[in-house]
Amino acid sequence: MTRPFEPPSVEEVTNLLRAVIDPELGSDVVDLGMASCRSVSADGFVVIDVKLTIGGCPLRAQIKKDIETRVATHPGVRGVKIEWGEMTSDERSATMAKARWNARERAPETEVAATTRVIAVSSGKGGVGKSSVTVNLAAAIAAQGYTVGVLDADIWGFSVPRMLGIDQRLEAERDEESGRPKILPNTRTVGKGLLKVVSTGFLVDDEGTALMWRGLMLTKALEQFLRDVSWGEMDYLLIDMPPGTGDVQMGLARLLPRTDMVIVTTPAVSAQKVAIRAADMARRSFLRIAGVIENMSTFVCEHGSQYPLFGVGGGQALADEIGAPLLGQIPIEPTVAAGGDAGEPVSLAGSGPAADAFRAIADQIVRETVPPVQMAGCSARQEVGETPVTISPRG
Repeated sequence: MTRPFEPPSVEEVTNLLRAVIDPELGSDVVDLGMASCRSVSADGFVVIDVKLTIGGCPLRAQIKKDIETRVATHPGVRGVKIEWGEMTSDERSATMAKARWNARERAPETEVAATTRVIAVSSGKGGVGKSSVTVNLAAAIAAQGYTVGVLDADIWGFSVPRMLGIDQRLEAERDEESGRPKILPNTRTVGKGLLKVVSTGFLVDDEGTALMWRGLMLTKALEQFLRDVSWGEMDYLLIDMPPGTGDVQMGLARLLPRTDMVIVTTPAVSAQKVAIRAADMARRSFLRIAGVIENMSTFVCEHGSQYPLFGVGGGQALADEIGAPLLGQIPIEPTVAAGGDAGEPVSLAGSGPAADAFRAIADQIVRETVPPVQMAGCSARQEVGETPVTISPRG
């Protein structure tokens, strides 16, 4: 049944804008006085006023994209127009004072820095290869020279440690500022990049140990992994979500509302229809759906012939239905499973259609879909004594 069209209220648009973080100042653009909703028309067109600290701020394009994509997550939004302005000296000083106050008085919701791009890899059901997609994309992005966190949020069904060939227990050290112990992620160097990995698999004796936790404990585990892990500087955090639309998904939307979601499905119509539920939950939580990945698209034999064992077109059909791009199709190849069993993701050193597909999707994510934060530093920050955080371009 089709829901009646209803444009958002100004308050709803304002709440969506609170998910847009100024990467240098570490607070949302509403709290900083940078953005406000001017109007919402009856046919769903939204006008946003944005005042930059300086007119030539190098973050303008990124702020524009973040605002447009966040506001567009509301089903009642037909279009977004941004009216740009520049702060006066007094407004700029007030914004900087607010940012400094927040940094001093407001404890961070999580240990994930505002400059980190967060991608939740989700599915409507199990068995679609979501974990292998997460691991291979994380490895392929890290291989380009980025620091990539991997959070195995599939608390019951953890498999990331084996797929990445990491079996160390998690350790902790006392944080110098807070005096509280912080969990240290396990790491693995990938070319010029680095993987930082956290999983409940690092907390149990072996893979055969069952975690008999209920919903509340699952949410608390996610909170601990986001708040009590010393993640440090990261360009990306990829989260391997449990299948479905339960407690962990709702907890993530609350803790990291700036998360982008990638939905994994197979070509089968049944998987596509179930995956729509994950998309619906993302939209209801006002999370941006960055795209769809069709896994197990075809079987490629050693002679190069392709056989669609699970049907055809499910990924594109899902992408069309939810209005998101199809990021890629990954064929069925024994090398993918073999690489996961051996702890060597096929996207790193493997060859063949599946390895090429993973690398192509990772490249598209970095170039266009969820590009990393590249900051040159706005001079306005320096005028008020702020030292901008700079992330150097990767070679």
